[in-house]
Amino acid sequence: MKNKLAGSLLCALLLASALAHAEGPRYPASQADGPAKQSRIDPCSLLTSAEVAAVQGEPVQQTKPSNQPGTGLLMLQCLFHTTRPTKSVSLAVAAPASMSPRAFWRKQFHPGQDAAKEKDSAGAEKKSAIERKEQEEEESTKPRVIAGLGDEAYWVGGPIAGALYVLKGNTFLRISVGGIREEPVRIEKSKALARIAIKRM
Repeated sequence: MKNKLAGSLLCALLLASALAHAEGPRYPASQADGPAKQSRIDPCSLLTSAEVAAVQGEPVQQTKPSNQPGTGLLMLQCLFHTTRPTKSVSLAVAAPASMSPRAFWRKQFHPGQDAAKEKDSAGAEKKSAIERKEQEEEESTKPRVIAGLGDEAYWVGGPIAGALYVLKGNTFLRISVGGIREEPVRIEKSKALARIAIKRM
């Protein structure tokens, strides 16, 4: 149940990102939310247009910042809009709101997994075929550990869409690339851009 809740919250963040791209900035870039202002990072400053173009093979026409409220966080986003819109790149950095980004990260990616595993194991034999299929689908979209990035990193998503989350210090970034059907290629391109971005955080 906790894993399902974590997956739902992460999917909500991905949906919020898509809405922000469609609607544009929800708040002025200069608007501050109290003391969190000093800890904010401009996501458009973490990658250059040339770096995005080198990875995606498409020139960047425009960078479009937006701010999107999340569950306990404010996601500061930048859309690197390429010549072919499907190849665009979205980069977001978590800023504190009602909780710190690191606390949010712990809640999403470390929600007492051991207890959940024990419970799942105890009831495995009682599950129907439909319940087993649902569990398999849930497992396929579970966050996957990505080694060698930041303090921790996870890939979240399925075969069609996904995003890379990277924790560094007291914040984390989310990056997703468009226009690539093969998930392993999407992951590698996301990792390449994330390595550049986290050096500037």
